[in-house]
Amino acid sequence: MTEEQNQVSMPSKYDPLGTEAKWYKYWIDGKFFEATGDKTKEPYTIVIPPPNVTGKLHLGHAWDSTLQDILVRVKRMQGYDALWLPGMDHAGIATQAKVEGKLREQGTSRYDLGREKFIEKSWEWKGEYAEFIREQWAKLGLSLDYSRERFTLDEGLSEAVKEVFVRLYEEGLIYRGEYIINWDPDTKTALSDIEVIYKDVQGGFYHMKYPLADGSGHIEVATTRPETMLGDTAVAVHPKDERYQDLVGKKVILPIVGREIEIVADDYVDMEFGSGAVKITPAHDPNDFEIGNRHDLERVLVMDEGGKMNGNAGKYQGMDRFECRKQIVKDLQEDGILFHIEEHAHSVGHSERSGAVVEPYLSTQWFVKMGPLAEQAIELQKSEGKVNFVPERFEKTYMHWIENIRDWCISRQLWWGHRIPAWHHKETDEIYVGRTAPQDIEKWEQDEDVLDTWFSSALWPFSTMGWPNVDAEDFQRHYSTNALVTGYDIIYFWVARMIFQGIHFTDERPFKDVLIHGLIRDEQGRKMSKSLGNGVDPLEVIDKYGADALRFFISTGSSPGNDLRFYWEKVEANWNFANKIWNASRFALMNMNGLKYEEIDISGKKSIADKWILTRLQETTDHVTKFIDTYEFGEVGRSLYNFIWDDFCDWYIEMAKLPLNGEDEEAKHTTRSILAYVLDETMRLLHPFMPFITEEVWQHLPHKGESITIASWPVKEESLMDTESVKDMQLLQEIIRSVRNTRSELNVPMSREIKLYIKANSSNVLAQLERGKSYLERFCNPSELVISTDLEAPEKSMSSILSGVELYMPLEGLLDLDAEIDRLNKEVKRLDGEVIRLQKKLGNEGFIKKAPESVVAEEREKEKDYTAQREKVQLRIAELKK
Repeated sequence: MTEEQNQVSMPSKYDPLGTEAKWYKYWIDGKFFEATGDKTKEPYTIVIPPPNVTGKLHLGHAWDSTLQDILVRVKRMQGYDALWLPGMDHAGIATQAKVEGKLREQGTSRYDLGREKFIEKSWEWKGEYAEFIREQWAKLGLSLDYSRERFTLDEGLSEAVKEVFVRLYEEGLIYRGEYIINWDPDTKTALSDIEVIYKDVQGGFYHMKYPLADGSGHIEVATTRPETMLGDTAVAVHPKDERYQDLVGKKVILPIVGREIEIVADDYVDMEFGSGAVKITPAHDPNDFEIGNRHDLERVLVMDEGGKMNGNAGKYQGMDRFECRKQIVKDLQEDGILFHIEEHAHSVGHSERSGAVVEPYLSTQWFVKMGPLAEQAIELQKSEGKVNFVPERFEKTYMHWIENIRDWCISRQLWWGHRIPAWHHKETDEIYVGRTAPQDIEKWEQDEDVLDTWFSSALWPFSTMGWPNVDAEDFQRHYSTNALVTGYDIIYFWVARMIFQGIHFTDERPFKDVLIHGLIRDEQGRKMSKSLGNGVDPLEVIDKYGADALRFFISTGSSPGNDLRFYWEKVEANWNFANKIWNASRFALMNMNGLKYEEIDISGKKSIADKWILTRLQETTDHVTKFIDTYEFGEVGRSLYNFIWDDFCDWYIEMAKLPLNGEDEEAKHTTRSILAYVLDETMRLLHPFMPFITEEVWQHLPHKGESITIASWPVKEESLMDTESVKDMQLLQEIIRSVRNTRSELNVPMSREIKLYIKANSSNVLAQLERGKSYLERFCNPSELVISTDLEAPEKSMSSILSGVELYMPLEGLLDLDAEIDRLNKEVKRLDGEVIRLQKKLGNEGFIKKAPESVVAEEREKEKDYTAQREKVQLRIAELKK
């Protein structure tokens, strides 16, 4: 197809879905997204935050990945060897829960299948959902290097996980021990902190009297979980609490159980809260566990892994924990031990995956000793090579957590995940940890547990590059990475862990910058959730309005670190923006007259409009590049939107029609060249945000190269800057807008000629007006245009005072003055009535006191609005009476 044919073949309407599918295939087939390893180019690298293979992507993923795509596309166009590495996370507990749910529907369970067959089923799930995710990546237009796609359970990453575990164990930073952990009784596994969601629950605060063993009285304690009292091994009071100093060291009899337990003194106890005495259950509460360690207390576990009461619960054995609570409360009341139940709202942890109430549970688990690792991360932030948080305020969030970090429970009682590389001897207490199994394997059993998903995710920036092979080409060239884009909700659980693992194992920060975004919320500001039914499927948005409209909205709709509210209307507005671009491009292309790339020449004689649009393009290029460098995508959006919609479409294209419809062939060629040049540069600036429509338009333009994805990024050209043209255009635009507004007020259509008198307040302004006279004649449609520094105001005319000029539009012949004045007087009377009515209402104290604040504020706003309208109408009457 020739360039001339290509230009005129542009369809009259833009078809997003057909266009998007075509170009994504073209990009993939052309391998435009693959990092080349070209040593003449500086590398730029981002690794995608790997989505879980548990389902389809949501709007938050679309936002997160679009921001990354913008950065990578810009750098690729700027000449970097850009790598955006894709991948997915096995998401241990979440995926296992999904697969188990599917098995339940089929009438079976993982235990029926056995570990090996269950893992096969999980891999089948991964294969199915990984394909869904890739389809969504394609729909969004993400410029990912699929040749380097990774998965947290693939062979290379599994080797990295084993290497890290073994090294940390050998360094004494991984240990095995009993600890209180978050336990999900439904899935029967430990949970990380991020897998626990806290909800306010209305419960009870149960006040009890524990009798002293010597019969001299009792001590009052209270709990929200009376079923755990069966595991009490002490009562604690503050050492400085004078009420109990004589009781420290004495014994109380644990009700129902009949066991004697000691009263201990501990600084942890709050003397001001309740009775100042607390029951201590070391096996079922993290704080009690610590107190138990300090006082060498026994740990009595009274529940099993499924949340049922065990043998230590005596007669309650086999009961569900909540059924046990009801029964034990009844029994304690009958015995006179429980004397008061206080209604109490408190925050209760729930499993994010199963919804079960999380149980603080004593369990033998594997832990990472976090102190030394956290210290390295803290020291990093004091150095010049620190990780830069954008916005900067999130560094405080990160530092607060890392400075108060607890040891990390890394074992999970699951089958799907990285099996812990530890073996237990069948005959002794010996534990072997290694990269490979012990030689006399028949004497050993591998640990049944797998590692927390975050353990492998923490290695993502370097495990994906070939580490632990430090000589791997990608590790040498692309680590550490340039930027990480993620939400503020996982700073602690993923960002922090990547930083301390990166520092410990590579001696480098894993990424230079962390760009933090917020959450996508609905129009009312609510978090999107299944329970509220307010979620929006990004594919539904794309099918309706196209990926470009969605991308431009979510990438430019908020500032860094802040939440984004989703509005269908705003997506539709960006779809209108895409259509505006299409129509403007089509007009320009239809007027190219077969212009070829090598024929483009913008060095000829240029009009004010030509100089102005070229200047505005340079300013926009400069602004866009600077804002992208500082991650201010909202500002980029504003700059591009204003330039494309206002400057290029609404002004320049209209002004370009003058030479295009004229007889001056040189002026025609210059205008065509400028249209081609400006459209080319603009499509490049917009491309990272709206990749599909920009490729489609660019391919129709006279261009050089295979794809806009690898076209060079625009650079500000000082030689094309002309500040005088900007001043000229600002004045002309102000005059044209004023005339249009006056026409609108008087209901005089543009097709009807008017008389226009313009008084310039200086010879410089007069010169500006003379230079732009042809535009005033074209866009004001005057039958008579008078421009002078010495001008008398005509009688009965509408006037406007602008910067440097006075405009006068004689009204004679345009409208019946008397009829118009009469109409306006009636309008003043109507507005008078509205203002008086509102003033009376707002002057009524009863209304002000009883009405909601929002209603009062709304009425005040109405009064202001009606008053302003009345003033405008009165001014117009005064103009007409002159």
